[in-house]
Amino acid sequence: MNNNTPETIAKATLHLLCGKIASGKSTLADKLSASPVTVTVGEDRWLAALYAGEMQSVADYVRCAAKLKQAMKPHVVSLLQSGVSVVLDFPANTRANREWMMAIVQESGADNRLHYLKVSDEVCKARLRARNAEGSHDFAATDAQFELITRYFTEPATDEGFTVIEYR
Repeated sequence: MNNNTPETIAKATLHLLCGKIASGKSTLADKLSASPVTVTVGEDRWLAALYAGEMQSVADYVRCAAKLKQAMKPHVVSLLQSGVSVVLDFPANTRANREWMMAIVQESGADNRLHYLKVSDEVCKARLRARNAEGSHDFAATDAQFELITRYFTEPATDEGFTVIEYR
């Protein structure tokens, strides 16, 4: 028997991460998920498990990520509606991605925090090279891939409706 009613469930928060490759999104996700009743849903881990052999280009990533987002949305909504806060370690780096994330907020009724890591390209590239050398990440992007993907990055705007927390 489920005794969870809207009155007995604490309002959950959807934590979103915006920042360029190697800006520290996953590191921040790990810190945020240490909070009680909070889980992380990480795009890179799911993509690596489901589609690693299929992703050879940015177009492949876009295709696979779209499938993953479609599958994850009802799951994340369900977690939030159950009172579990979610750190969605998917890049909130484009308006289109953030629109998908806002749809989750609206459907679930959860609070939101958009954590914006405002880190320079130079710092991100240095971290990326170090991460690639360690072999500790599911994907090893090159400098050229960083440049290509960064072209699509757009800062969050106030009219998107998120509660933004900026990190420098």
